[in-house]
Parts: sequence; structure tokens; C-alpha cells
Amino acid sequence: MADNILNYSLADFHYNDNADVLSPPDDFNEWINNPKVKEVFSFFEQELLDAPRVSTEILSNLDGKKRHIINLTSYNYLGLSTHPEVIQAAVEAVQKYGLSSSGAPLLSGTLDIHTELASKIAAFKQKEDCLLYSSGFGGNVGAIQGIMRKGDFLVMDEKCHRSLVDGGTLSGAKMLFFAHNDMDSLQMMLEKCKGKRVLVVVEGVYSMDGDLAKMPEIVEICEQYKAGIYIDEAHSTLMFGENGRGVAEHFGVEDKVGITFGTMSKSFGGVGGFVCANKSLIKYLKGYSSPWNFSCAPSPAVSGGLIKALEVATRDSSLRDKMWENTRFMKKSLLAMNLDLGDTESQVIPIIIGASGEKLLKYAAGMQTRGLFLQPVDFPAVPAHARRFRMSVSSQLTQAEMDETLNIIEDVIVKGEKS
Repeated sequence: MADNILNYSLADFHYNDNADVLSPPDDFNEWINNPKVKEVFSFFEQELLDAPRVSTEILSNLDGKKRHIINLTSYNYLGLSTHPEVIQAAVEAVQKYGLSSSGAPLLSGTLDIHTELASKIAAFKQKEDCLLYSSGFGGNVGAIQGIMRKGDFLVMDEKCHRSLVDGGTLSGAKMLFFAHNDMDSLQMMLEKCKGKRVLVVVEGVYSMDGDLAKMPEIVEICEQYKAGIYIDEAHSTLMFGENGRGVAEHFGVEDKVGITFGTMSKSFGGVGGFVCANKSLIKYLKGYSSPWNFSCAPSPAVSGGLIKALEVATRDSSLRDKMWENTRFMKKSLLAMNLDLGDTESQVIPIIIGASGEKLLKYAAGMQTRGLFLQPVDFPAVPAHARRFRMSVSSQLTQAEMDETLNIIEDVIVKGEKS
């Protein structure tokens, strides 16, 4: 193993044959403690010493130094996490309700502020009702696990988030995966499910590639096979569509989508998740969605901030417009450097490096020491031949910060690829 240590990944140690169930595999311990592998993992779990703004400070794992950085890894796309009105609303909520809901929603955790938030999100999403979850991951798991049953078919895009896959596993439904955004492949999978209860699951914006689900074509095929549609709008709510409702609105097919999911940790600037659907389905989920039934209800302080975040984001389009202006500038500038951005159509911009993990880490270290926090994304999170950086563009980026970002990328990545 020592000769090709970086050719291994977490995918190689999933199965544990250690006789001691409380101990990892012996070869995993050998691998994870190798100096080269330690260097890889040093890029992760680095401590931010301030709020997740574009301009912030980290305690670098690379050299133990505090470093001012331009942060292009955060999902705080619209800057709402640190918006003064949002912070004030959260402060007022924590003063009234305290820090925690201190109970599961079904028994004692539902507060009037939760009811208000759910009602406002349902109205915004133009659905009959909304169910709030304490985490986005838990929301996807809980919705899929609560809806699907053994004997049902779950047909998913192969690039769907792990939370959706885990929800399918818990549900006991038969999971089929179609090639990414490939309508022939989707139709082939649906042919295998004829006569069965079928739910097709897609993402509005795919989080590692930044491309969009082909919703008009997906809707047409699903109607042909009488399959329900579930769309995960985690990276698209508040940013796509005339009113910011997401990719389904962007394509004009909202009324064709039976259930829509969103997370509070991206453009909303908070934490949690939500599912919007018809009233009867939401009522059913309250009986069978374990992450809702058996988790503490969302923090009232965060809920208060989220109500204000929704108001700020939707009272006009200024934050959304600025984010798109910055996204267009960054994409145009990066393409001018002949960098591979894949098929991105969103504020999620991959910079694809290729198969070399060593180059990926070298570039990551070089950018961070220059003050750019742009995290490497390695296999198995992405294909081994398409290792990359993933840039999250924010409305809060200034022109000076974008220019500095581009200078660093040119000096480190572009010149590194030519050397």
C-alpha cells in the first residue's frame, strides 16, 4: 500500500472485517495515519474564526496559522446568514423562546414560530402545506423514507445527494438509477417499473456539477408513465425562477411537481430542511417520517431568523440579481483562462483538474497560502478522473475580491497546468 497510498480512498475501507466491531479495519488505520494521507485530510475541518462571510478568517491546518481568506466554499449564497435584519430577528426569537425547542414536534416541540415559518414557506412555494426538519439531510431522508415502501420503485438521477439514497435505503423501496440527465436512460428505468408505484427523484441544481435537471423533459416522461416527481431544490431555492422559487419555477413546471424539498443551510443562511406538498401527504408524513417524529424541532432562534431571511430575499430581487451578476463575471473570466468548468449553469462552478490527486492538493495548498479558501473535492465524492474545486459564488463578493480570486487561480492553477 505504501507505494501508491494516494490511489486509495474512503471507498476502499467501507467493509470492516476486524473481529473487534468497535475498531476500524487494520488497513484503514495504516492508510489514515500515513503522512501523505494526513496531508490530504488536513484540508478538511479547518476552523473558521468568524462568520461564514466572503471575507473571513481561518485557523489553517496547513501550518497552524490564522489566515485572512476569501471564502468561496460557503453556501451562504445571498449573505443572509449575516444580514443585519436576519440577525436581529434571531436575537429577538432567542430572547423570547430560548435556545432550543426542547422537544419533538409531535409532542411538545412545536412553537407558534414554527407554524408561522412553515406557513410562509408553503405560500412561497405555492404548495398546500410544509413540514420543517431540523436538518436538510434529515429532511430528504425523512421524506423519502416516509413516502416510499417495500414494493415501490424509486427512480433517481445517479448524481442525487446521499441523503436521498439513504432515504431510499431506509424505505425498503427498490432503487433504480438513471444516467445523469439522460432522458433515454430515465425512460428505460421507468419501463422496468410499469404498473408499480413510482417516484422519480432529481435535483434542481446538482451540487458537484452546477448543472440543472432537465425538468420539461422529465415532466413529460413522468406523465407518460404516471410517475410522481420529487425535486430537491437545495441549491436553487431563492435563486432560480422569476420569484426565486427554484428550478421548477424557472422551467414553468411547478404545478407538475408533487413534492419539493429545500434546505435552510444554503441561500436561507440558516440550518434545517423543509418539504412542501399537498396537505394530505404532509399529514401522512407526520405519522411516518422518523426524522420529523423523533428529532427535536428546529431551534426557535434559527426559525425567527429564517422568517426574516425569506422576507428579505423575496421583497425584491436585488440579492439574487447581484449573485447572478457575480456568477456571470466569474464564469466568463474562468473560461477565458481555458479552465474546465464542466456543464455548470448555476452559482456552483466546478474547476475540474482531472485524475491527479497530487495536483489537486498542491493547488489547494497554494491558493490557501495566498488567501483563497477553495476546497478540493476528491474521489469518491466525484469521479476519480474529474477531481475538482467547487466554487460557490455569493452576492456578497466585491469586484476587488473577485479580481484577487482570479489572480490567485491564474497564478496557482493555470500556471501550474502549464508547467
